[in-house]
Amino acid sequence: MPKKKISYINREISWLAFNDRVLQEANDVNVPLLERLKFLGIFSSNLDEFFRVRVATNKRMLQIKKGSLEQINQKEIKTLLKEIHDKVIIQQAKFNLIYQNLLEEFKAKNIFFINEKQINIQQVAEVRKYFKEEILNAIFPLILAQDRPFPFLRDNTVYLACKLSNSITGEKKYALIPLPTKVKKRFFQLKKQDGNTFIMFIDDVIRINLDVIFSSFDFDKFEAYTIKLTRDAEIDLENDLSQNLVDKLSEILKQRKKGVPVRFIYDSEIAPDLLKFINQKLRVKREELIPGQRYHNFKDFIAFPDIKRPELKYQNIEPLYIPELDNAKCLFDVIKKRDYLLSNPYQPFGYVVRLLREAAIDPTVLSIKITLYRVAENSNIVNALINAVKNGKKVFVVMELKARFDEEHNIFWSTKLKEAGATVMFGLPKYKIHTKMCLIYRKEQNGLNLYAHLGTGNYNGETARIYCDHSIFTCNKKITQDVSKVFNLIEDFKIKSIKFNQLLVAPINLKESILKQIDIEIKNKKAGKEAYITMKMNSLVDAEVINKLYDASNAGVKIQLIIRGICCLVPGVAKQSENITVISIIDKFLEHARIYVFGNAGKEKMYLGSADMMTRNLENRIEICFPILDTNVKEELNMLLQIQMKDNAKARIINQFLTNDYLPKAIPRIRSQEEFYNYLKLRYSK
Repeated sequence: MPKKKISYINREISWLAFNDRVLQEANDVNVPLLERLKFLGIFSSNLDEFFRVRVATNKRMLQIKKGSLEQINQKEIKTLLKEIHDKVIIQQAKFNLIYQNLLEEFKAKNIFFINEKQINIQQVAEVRKYFKEEILNAIFPLILAQDRPFPFLRDNTVYLACKLSNSITGEKKYALIPLPTKVKKRFFQLKKQDGNTFIMFIDDVIRINLDVIFSSFDFDKFEAYTIKLTRDAEIDLENDLSQNLVDKLSEILKQRKKGVPVRFIYDSEIAPDLLKFINQKLRVKREELIPGQRYHNFKDFIAFPDIKRPELKYQNIEPLYIPELDNAKCLFDVIKKRDYLLSNPYQPFGYVVRLLREAAIDPTVLSIKITLYRVAENSNIVNALINAVKNGKKVFVVMELKARFDEEHNIFWSTKLKEAGATVMFGLPKYKIHTKMCLIYRKEQNGLNLYAHLGTGNYNGETARIYCDHSIFTCNKKITQDVSKVFNLIEDFKIKSIKFNQLLVAPINLKESILKQIDIEIKNKKAGKEAYITMKMNSLVDAEVINKLYDASNAGVKIQLIIRGICCLVPGVAKQSENITVISIIDKFLEHARIYVFGNAGKEKMYLGSADMMTRNLENRIEICFPILDTNVKEELNMLLQIQMKDNAKARIINQFLTNDYLPKAIPRIRSQEEFYNYLKLRYSK
């Protein structure tokens, strides 16, 4: 009898389903209006990155020559790219409809998004004045001609494709104007009139002034339509960790801006002759053409101007403080007694900064080691590290230069740290360092003690206000000694076999340990012992982990998964995954934590970590998952998971059809982010 075929969800299609959940938030009438606009921006930003990375990667796979050892099924990839294209077209139409509906809702609130055809005489004068004083000197038109090479279009930059014509002579000319959004804001807020607020895209500010821009030509009709080209953003670095790496990466980042086109999006109202001219010059393939509406780069909505209407936004939450940490004269004294859990954004990230600030001036602290992946633009973490160097501490920083789209940012901070005197290392050959850990060496009366901060999120005070992450402060030697070994492993410039007593470390033992723990649950279930698995993560992609979860399901192990983004596992399939349920929570804050829980016959094991269950995380990165040994910390995290599993407001069911249905409404209404905040508030007010 033939073996039943195991099913998976394609990762790209699953990702598109995730972005559709983001779009659901923009369409949710219970979400404040300005937040819904922001979700449109997040959807747009996500989609840009998807094309720049995932679609680009699949297109590059089509370039692999026949007969290559890396030969792949090109027919499958072409079919996938066609499916992606079709789904994006559908999502784009949904996006446009939501946007139009939002405009109507804004009108009901006396907020008007107006274009160049909708403003009155008084506003025309205001816009022309603003254009002359603020925009004109940032405008650099490109005149197009058949006998000249077409200008290079920058990645993800919005251009106004202009058609200029003379109604008497019939003469016409084409031009491009790059929107100056790197130096000017995307939106212009006009003066209020009769209590009404008016907002314009600078696209339309420019449209009103096309006659000024092209005044040296004899044209009386001006048309302008937005276009945008998305390019392949993947970069390849040789396995070279020499001091020239920064220079090499800087050069490669320039190449990214010239990547191969993967998407051309344009205003569907564009003049046919103008579109034909551009296409002939760019030679964009049919499957890369995405018709859109009047505006592109809606990611700019993420930084929408403050229009002083607080009732249209989520209210900022009051930070919940941890009394034992607040009342401590020295954090080291309280961390020495037990572990502490920090849950951002509900609790202040400032505790991490405080620990480093205290370490910087503490005479008993000898050195600080830390891994940095993405840091804030104005980083208090880096400033604290620089201060530690100035106070005579040895500071060792692992700065991952290959953090996608943050490479230039990280180059800047690594330079600042090196100038201050810190030892900065850029990574390992073949392995991206993604782990989030800090280790402080402190000489005390009983000898050298180690203090660690370990987490699921980056050392970034800005994202800590909007990302849901967890971290612990610990002095537990079982953990800190292993953390020291991880730093030794990184400093040795090579991956070698090291035995870890508590930490699960990729690529050494993390995947093997997760698979083994699932096997233990299977064995326990068959023996009639308590067996269950609960996992929370951003993405589940690795086939070995998925297959092992299928095995556990078939053995009767109850498996509950909370996955924000990609989920290639197909839940609820008879004789494959009937004991597996998957939900995804999209809400005000970005669910970013990774938590792995195993029943272990009543002796529950729980891990936090930096790693998702993706092959890249398990095999091609330095990651750690660390055990939760403190009963207080475990209690808090278990309560979080229980609350999230009961969410009936923002949780969506993940199924084989990717319909993104919400969990059935019930009483009481449980919105997990609010409920967990209230739980912490009560817990820490005692």
